[in-house]
Amino acid sequence: MTAVELETGLWRIRLDIAYDGTDFSGWARQPGLRTVQGVLEDVLATLFRRYPPNPQLWVAGRTDAGVHATGQVAHLDLTDAQLRSLRRRGDDARTMEPSALAVLLGQRINGVLGADSDVAVLASSLAPAGFDARFSAVWRRYVYRVADTATPRDPLLRRTTVRHPAALDVDAMDAAARALLGLHDYATFCKAREGSTTIRTLQSFEWRRESDGVLVAALQADAFCHSMVRSLVGGTVAVGDGSLSGPELVRLRDEGMRTGAFLVMPAKGLVLTEVGYPPAEELRARAEQTRARRELI
Repeated sequence: MTAVELETGLWRIRLDIAYDGTDFSGWARQPGLRTVQGVLEDVLATLFRRYPPNPQLWVAGRTDAGVHATGQVAHLDLTDAQLRSLRRRGDDARTMEPSALAVLLGQRINGVLGADSDVAVLASSLAPAGFDARFSAVWRRYVYRVADTATPRDPLLRRTTVRHPAALDVDAMDAAARALLGLHDYATFCKAREGSTTIRTLQSFEWRRESDGVLVAALQADAFCHSMVRSLVGGTVAVGDGSLSGPELVRLRDEGMRTGAFLVMPAKGLVLTEVGYPPAEELRARAEQTRARRELI
């Protein structure tokens, strides 16, 4: 029974989620606003209305308003009665494997959401013991899409690609991006939050121009602080259009102060594509380690 949290008696379920962030006010539930968490938790409340309490979702990364995802990860905890209530008509919940019931959760959520929903559960599964969608993660990957004056106009890309009004030097942008890598204090690129550290390990950051002419940034870090990805993209776009040099961008990072030297890019070009986790036997230790405050060493 490696997938059940024995100290609580709850089954932990992992959800892999995709969404078009255009019409959401971000991931986190907010009063009076439509959010991804709010929509999904409302569906869960409907599914388990006869089996309280309503489950709550915990997510790998709280995306901002307008940000998309193809590889978001969340978890929730279900009582045994909730899990077994997911059985289909004719199934015997007493003999069904918990792993099979966990798979049915994603199907039930998608059934309530409908075929044309802007959020979908890609997979649902029993999580190994110690799994925490947020704190067990070892990295997050994002992509950001920019169209410059050399990119043909395509109205179908307008919700996921930002147009820049000048030609961009992708080689200069790529070199500047790679110069920013490593363990650093990225306060220059983060909106301050009380009690939060801005120390991160930027593991990879590169730019390429795809066959359709769109410039795509790919970034990976242990975690990203608020607005960090869009600020990093904005800084390298400034290098690409000649507003900044690569060394100037590195200097701004090392100064650790918010600056008006570059723009924070719009949310619509950003997509969370994947979240990475360690082997099952390392999940609990990773979660405990991540909860500790990061310190620059």
